[in-house]
Amino acid sequence: MRNLKGRLLIGLVIAAFFGFKYCSQIEENPYTGKRQAISMTPDQEIQMGLQSREQMAAQHGGLYPNQEYQAFVDRVGNKLVQNSIAKDTPYQYEFHLLADQNTINAFALPGGQIFITYALFAQLENEDQLAGVLGHEIGHVIGRHSAERIANSELWQGLSTAGSVGGDMGGLVSQIGNGTLLKNGRGDELESDDLGVRFMLRSGYDPEEMIGVMQILKQAAGPNRVPEFQSTHPDPENRIEKIRESIKKYSL
Repeated sequence: MRNLKGRLLIGLVIAAFFGFKYCSQIEENPYTGKRQAISMTPDQEIQMGLQSREQMAAQHGGLYPNQEYQAFVDRVGNKLVQNSIAKDTPYQYEFHLLADQNTINAFALPGGQIFITYALFAQLENEDQLAGVLGHEIGHVIGRHSAERIANSELWQGLSTAGSVGGDMGGLVSQIGNGTLLKNGRGDELESDDLGVRFMLRSGYDPEEMIGVMQILKQAAGPNRVPEFQSTHPDPENRIEKIRESIKKYSL
């Protein structure tokens, strides 16, 4: 019994430490107004993105060998940056067209490194849809979603350790944490869609075309796509509904 009490006390101390650390990291994002826990500085985010840039490109077959297409992606991406709050951020935005012709995807690393695969690029019907994809990824950078998820993961890893030390509850805490991170991930996607609509309008693009992008993603996922509750991404149909709400909000 004495040993159990000692373990519980140690577990509580560990949990309190990680809880205090997490709360001390909460700050307001100056570009979105969202309060979030961040354990990295913007400079650290930029360095993380730069250090991972080559590795991420290599995983997708390198860069697509067409300078005309790459220049097109650069032009659209830079137009979105220059006409939005992105230009007031410290991040270094670079846009990369990847050679991967099989994986329909786009993603952003912390600090401004943004990627789109040729498989997705080739499916897009017009410049406005490309702007929708890149605007969404710029939203991830400005929203500091990667840095926020790192801080959240650190919290749940700490609580899981505390649960293991205090009473064999680490597995349960970890399971709860994973569910929370999935939910947060879906929220990040919706926030980035909202920011993407805003950036498109500011740059003179038609945000309705972002709905077309969702249709492409829905078709690519097929009938066997992962259920929303198991995925970090909301169902495309739910995203379309939220995008329409954002278009209405920013068009007033």
